[in-house]
Amino acid sequence: MTSSARKRAVWSIASQPFTVPELVKEDLIKEVYGKDVFSLSVMKEYLPKHSFLKLQHTIKDGMALDPAIADDVANAMKQWALKQGASHYTHWFLPLTGSTAEKHDSFVEPDGQGGIVMNFSGKNLIVGEPDASSFPSGGLRSTFEARGYTAWDPTSPAFIKRGRNGATLCIPTAFCSYTGEALDKKTPLLRSIQAVGRQISRILHCFGESVDAKPEVTLGTEQEYFLIDKRLYSCRPDLVQCGRTLFGAPPPKHQQLDDHYFGAIKPRVLAFMTEVDLALWRLGIPAKTRHNEAAPAQFEVASMHEELNLAVDHNMLTMEILQLIADRHGFVCLLHEKPFAGINGSGKHNNYSIGAGRLNFLNPGSNPHENAIFLTTLCAIIQAVDRHGDLLRAATAGVGNDYRLGASEAPPPIISIFLGEQLTDVIEQIEHGGATSSKKGDFMRIGVDALPPLPRDTTDRNRTSPFAYTGNKFEFRAPGSSHSCAGSNIVLNLIVAEALDEIATTLETAPPTEFHDVLQKKLQSIIKTHKRIIFNGDNYHRDWISEAEKRSLPHYRTTPEALARFITPENIALFEKYQVLSRAELLSRYEVFMDDFRTRTKIDGELALSLARTIIFPAVSKQLGRYGHDAGALQRAGLTAEVQQEMMTRINREFQEASQAANALEQILIDFDAQQVIMALQRLRRSVDKLEKLIDDDLWALPKYREMLFLY
Repeated sequence: MTSSARKRAVWSIASQPFTVPELVKEDLIKEVYGKDVFSLSVMKEYLPKHSFLKLQHTIKDGMALDPAIADDVANAMKQWALKQGASHYTHWFLPLTGSTAEKHDSFVEPDGQGGIVMNFSGKNLIVGEPDASSFPSGGLRSTFEARGYTAWDPTSPAFIKRGRNGATLCIPTAFCSYTGEALDKKTPLLRSIQAVGRQISRILHCFGESVDAKPEVTLGTEQEYFLIDKRLYSCRPDLVQCGRTLFGAPPPKHQQLDDHYFGAIKPRVLAFMTEVDLALWRLGIPAKTRHNEAAPAQFEVASMHEELNLAVDHNMLTMEILQLIADRHGFVCLLHEKPFAGINGSGKHNNYSIGAGRLNFLNPGSNPHENAIFLTTLCAIIQAVDRHGDLLRAATAGVGNDYRLGASEAPPPIISIFLGEQLTDVIEQIEHGGATSSKKGDFMRIGVDALPPLPRDTTDRNRTSPFAYTGNKFEFRAPGSSHSCAGSNIVLNLIVAEALDEIATTLETAPPTEFHDVLQKKLQSIIKTHKRIIFNGDNYHRDWISEAEKRSLPHYRTTPEALARFITPENIALFEKYQVLSRAELLSRYEVFMDDFRTRTKIDGELALSLARTIIFPAVSKQLGRYGHDAGALQRAGLTAEVQQEMMTRINREFQEASQAANALEQILIDFDAQQVIMALQRLRRSVDKLEKLIDDDLWALPKYREMLFLY
């Protein structure tokens, strides 16, 4: 790693040819959309009619899968996949690593006569048997207990993953141990969807709605990411190993002028985005929005709402496609929450709603009946978020997100709800029964009065709130960009299920003539107890921390503090009550996530120490030597060397501080305390970043922020 490598990278970027984005016409979009998905239309074409109808009931209505159709489905998948050019299949799953996993098997089997047949059976489709010992399990599996199972999830369609030299049929699956515990993120997600679905059906029944409609939880994701040139990335060992810069001084100009946000997209980036969109559309992922984000070199892609389980799978694919296609365009896609200190971090906004059929419980509607369901759901979510803000914070915990949350570009790690003035006014009317200018009459009775007109966007947006109502959904802004959506939505489903359960239990015992009075009193009680969670102000302002403390809202600043909330007795009991995770499964996840936090922190610390001593410090020594040589030459010529002496003094002072910080970090790494390592890293970085501004540019080997964030 030398300064000459950095300079060659900069020169080659500056001299690269102009990129012209591909022209994408309507016919092409229609032709490719869903082309690589084993969709219902494809199933209908390839499956016998009776098998198709049974599988359709499983997918659309949640009916149990009939094992008798497994061979038909497997054969149809195989025929379709071979036609798409696939030679292999894999059970695609979401282990606790936070990424995806796959083991490829070919369709090829010997026919016993020197030839082959292409085979894929119902058994191959339904169950796989990957090694479970090498995935993190928090003690649920050990090295000598290797057996694990993948089980087909028919509600998320199979798809084709394409590479440069082939294609693979990917079958979304759950992953569990030989003894039945969940080893993945999909299994508890499916359990949580089932848990909240039961309560949605009960609420529908309470309000006299048809319970035939399948309960539904939907999600729309907004994925933020950075793009930097691969040539500069290759000169930054910290980005390669840690996904973030361990050193680097923000340049004089970065995002202060707000000139990147929603700005014109550069041609090279637009060419990348165009290919990303086409790849997503081929997989049936409804990519809708693309734009420049707040920081230079930061971007966003957003998808339309889908059924939650499918949306989670699609977001995992989106992250993978972003990284794959970035490589083809000479970029590296950074999904770390805070790749550049002092610059905006990246999140994954989680747009959540629940309902059944065409009825969205978070849409106010236009009549008293729909208003009542909306307000009931709204109050349920207020209760859920206030009662279990600790779990929502735990679901977003991670060392990368610790650097982002509360850094004045993301919501703080204090969970609160933004409703806006109009909805807050409605909530206060329910609590107090007082008249306001936005409501006719002197008392709001749930299910009798109509709400004041509520447009889709009932209020101005609050980008500082971690949990904001945005028209017909709640936007949870705290999840990190690298995280699976599964964790946050498992918790959301769980806590909303509990709140709806309590409301339904109250309403089910109410005499029909007293239903609205009972509902009114229940919602009033919820608001009085939990209104402290509603905050419509500036969550970035330092006064919010003291205000939240007055309201007794929990503030878990670090990952260890937050993760500990998963394994409190009351939270274990909650997960077990709704059969989302057992005590053993929760304890295992706590161990896995804590080990991930410690391991990533240790990698950061060890690499920072290595970079400081093998790249930074030698450059500083050369700089001191240069100034010393120049000072000596000037003095021999009878001239003053005050400037050189002053620079030597300043550099040496920071050099000494950096050396002491490195020595302290080394000792802490030996004794290892993760939080102490993070503090020691920050101390070392402060000195190194000061040195970057004092050392000759041609001696500095690491590409600088001004290059990584602006040269692409």
